[in-house]
Amino acid sequence: MRGGVVVPEEPCVVGVDFGTLSGRAVVVRVRDGAELASAEHVYPHAVLDRELPDGTRLPPDWALQVPSDYIDVLRNAVPQALARAGVQAGQVIGIGTDFTACTVLPTLADGTPLCELPEYTARPHAYVKLWRHHAAQGQADRINALAAELKEPWLERYGGKISSEWEFAKALQVLEEDPEVYRRTERWLEAADWIVWRLCGTYVRNACTAGYKGQYQQGGYPSRDHLAALHPDFAGFVTDKLDQPIGQLGDSAGRLTAEAAAWTGLPEGITVCVGNVDAHVTAPAATAVEPGRMVAIMGTSTCHVMSSDQYGIVPGMCGVVDGGILPGLWGYEAGQSGVGDIFAWFVRTGLPADYAERAAAAGQTPHEYLTALAAEQKVGEHGLIALDWHSGNRSVLVDHDLSGLLIGQTLSTRPEDVYRALLEATAFGTRTIIDAFEAAAVPVQELIIAGGLTKNALLMQIYADVTRRPLSIIGSPQGPALGAAMHAAVAAGAYPDIRAAAHAMGKVHRRVYLPDPQRAAAYERLYSEYRTLHDYFGRGANDVMHRLRRIRAEASA
Repeated sequence: MRGGVVVPEEPCVVGVDFGTLSGRAVVVRVRDGAELASAEHVYPHAVLDRELPDGTRLPPDWALQVPSDYIDVLRNAVPQALARAGVQAGQVIGIGTDFTACTVLPTLADGTPLCELPEYTARPHAYVKLWRHHAAQGQADRINALAAELKEPWLERYGGKISSEWEFAKALQVLEEDPEVYRRTERWLEAADWIVWRLCGTYVRNACTAGYKGQYQQGGYPSRDHLAALHPDFAGFVTDKLDQPIGQLGDSAGRLTAEAAAWTGLPEGITVCVGNVDAHVTAPAATAVEPGRMVAIMGTSTCHVMSSDQYGIVPGMCGVVDGGILPGLWGYEAGQSGVGDIFAWFVRTGLPADYAERAAAAGQTPHEYLTALAAEQKVGEHGLIALDWHSGNRSVLVDHDLSGLLIGQTLSTRPEDVYRALLEATAFGTRTIIDAFEAAAVPVQELIIAGGLTKNALLMQIYADVTRRPLSIIGSPQGPALGAAMHAAVAAGAYPDIRAAAHAMGKVHRRVYLPDPQRAAAYERLYSEYRTLHDYFGRGANDVMHRLRRIRAEASA
């Protein structure tokens, strides 16, 4: 933009971020990363966690999606963003995408999702399994136990455990619970790669999800013998259904097809970038291209990613991959399965009618109203501690059969007390992750926050106080989409690598929230109590959460 006017001849790129409930497209100017316009398309089917579209009931801990919703994002959000940007389609030189991970689906050899076949519309295992599908915990436990027994070399790179969210656990669940769907599956792939396949007609498996979610390390997957020991029919899973050429991040996967050009309104033949993960692609968007800069992408869940020149075994990490985020550095991932989801759950289920009425009268959302009340409290005033495991624990315990806990309630406990305790619990969870990295000699030198929750100033200040670190904030409300667009610029040849693109197009506001020494000291006492509960319920001293889950499963059968 020069003098407030968009220069028509300037090249642009499009980034599309496929989130949990919607997809967002942003049009970005290549020269400086200016976000000219964006558009969002909400998935019509949202998350299927109770029933399929035809009414077929789902068991607990399931989370599915409908793949046609993703195509609708291309049909709606991309053309809308392009129109709002006021640029000509011919200015766009590339498109990049990112996805939640691990979000996986079974397809035929041509990429047709099995759930779109008439005979499988009522079969839950034929649908997309969203990242927060946690019903494969039993399979994950067996994979971990066997890998430890066989001393599989890849296991240490996942902190000693893989998650029920990852590719192998979910695929093994399909085999054991619906063998027919498993046999019919010709491709088992990440949605991140499926959407790129639909855009350019070429199936390229991206290095990020292969490394972090598919246990692809040092040029290979878990051994055939390991898979056969899990189930005889699982032996050929890699060779028959998973293996595919690996595309490096920022590389071109192909060219936009005529069909995809008609969907998006973009020119046929422009560059389509190799797929990527929402969290990992956000790091360069936040200019986190140097060692030790941890980016926490906070939304429904939180993913913590960081590149480092130090290799370490961090207990409970989601993975460490050579070049998994940036070339030449070790890319680390950790995370929390529930953050914004927890706050939303409380507002949905625990907000009294009079609070809702007062919030509406004040012109505030329930979250804004509760936050304002909670902000008036001193640290520890509510007398509560919560465990943030309402959606299980991704790091550092890697156990999705754990559940939430709130202790300290009395008849005087108010909604804002519980709400603040939940905010604090997620900050304690992030502190636990940072402590694990530091203890493994992988230093965390800066904490950068991205995602929708950056709008909550109280939450950000709590994180600064609890972690005892200054917080920087990404300078874009569309961090993943911006990061995807930046990778598209690299794939299209506008920049030599993602570091150069980050320096030109990335955005961050440094040290926006500073820890207050007095509050930080007060939080140390609460954090100590959190860690005591964390270890007592999470490390086997009291297995009550697992027992309750088994009782629930039996009652639901």
